Amino acid sequence: MLASLFHLARPLIHRMDAEKAHRMTVMALASAPALKPAADDPVLTSEAFGLSFPNPVGLAAGFDKHAEAIDGALGLGFGFVEVGGVTPLPQPGNPQPRVFRLAEDAAVINRYGLNSEGMEAVARRLAARRGRGGLVGVNLGANKDSADREQDYAVLARRLAPLADFLTVNVSSPNTPGLRNLQAESALDDLLARTLAARDEAAAGGAPTPVLLKIAPDLTLPELDGMVAVARRRGLDGMIVSNTTVARPATLRSAARTETGGLSGKPLFAASTQVLAETFLRVEGQFPLIGVGGVDSAEAAFAKIRAGATLVQLYSALVYKGPGLVREIKAGLASQARRAGLPRLTALIGRDAAAIARGEGL
Repeated sequence: MLASLFHLARPLIHRMDAEKAHRMTVMALASAPALKPAADDPVLTSEAFGLSFPNPVGLAAGFDKHAEAIDGALGLGFGFVEVGGVTPLPQPGNPQPRVFRLAEDAAVINRYGLNSEGMEAVARRLAARRGRGGLVGVNLGANKDSADREQDYAVLARRLAPLADFLTVNVSSPNTPGLRNLQAESALDDLLARTLAARDEAAAGGAPTPVLLKIAPDLTLPELDGMVAVARRRGLDGMIVSNTTVARPATLRSAARTETGGLSGKPLFAASTQVLAETFLRVEGQFPLIGVGGVDSAEAAFAKIRAGATLVQLYSALVYKGPGLVREIKAGLASQARRAGLPRLTALIGRDAAAIARGEGL
């Protein structure tokens, strides 16, 4: 039903300003009674970070920035939802317009700049829905004008860890000046040490909330080596590969390709999947990965898994294909596992990572 309604409404939605359409969608999910999706095929059950996911398909951060529509998003059939990015203090983000559809390329460029209602607003919403079920992660970001951005992550971890199933340290957004500098090995080591200490303090002797690191697709291999080394040394629970890209592939056709900001969607798929495979090879099984970037079909999701992802996330593809895409991806992934004669899809994680890292097999 939702899929049919989306295809009927899509021409009208796409005539609207992209940010207004996004806001309208979030409000619709937040206000409508949450759907109860059909039970997932057991072959899709996935374990990561000490958590059990009913299926490996998640909603990426950036869609529900302020944790307003968690239950509505879970009702679409996602196995988990990541909200945010959240900053300690409220901030408006960059001036509008700041979101652009590249319809000819099935892509989006955004330069939101971590617009956030702030940590306390998100904490209230997370606390209000406790006990409802569903796995929810929180993406953490620093305030643009912060004098100590590393401390921002510690503040967020201390406050939000008790309310989340996992936390994501986001140092890879391209839309906050200087934020990606925190990906440098020495800066990252200090940031993660402070964040993990705050997380452990919040646990008060209980099980600590898993902490993940989200990286950019634009890293050089030496930069990736350094980031993975820090993540392993600090005992992170996982990594998310990858954020949006500042690159502009020559294949882009839309007039909006000249806009500044992070590019997401289909043109990001190959580059982000290759970085995912490179990361998988460097992690050597120490922790699981989430693959994100250009997931717009079951085939694309399966490629992420073959490259080393235990879980996948999507967002931009919903702009063009609507909520029915979640069901389609899950059905396709289940078919892949059964075609291989496997009880779980997880047996295929990283199967082709070496080839994909060489730029083959996609």
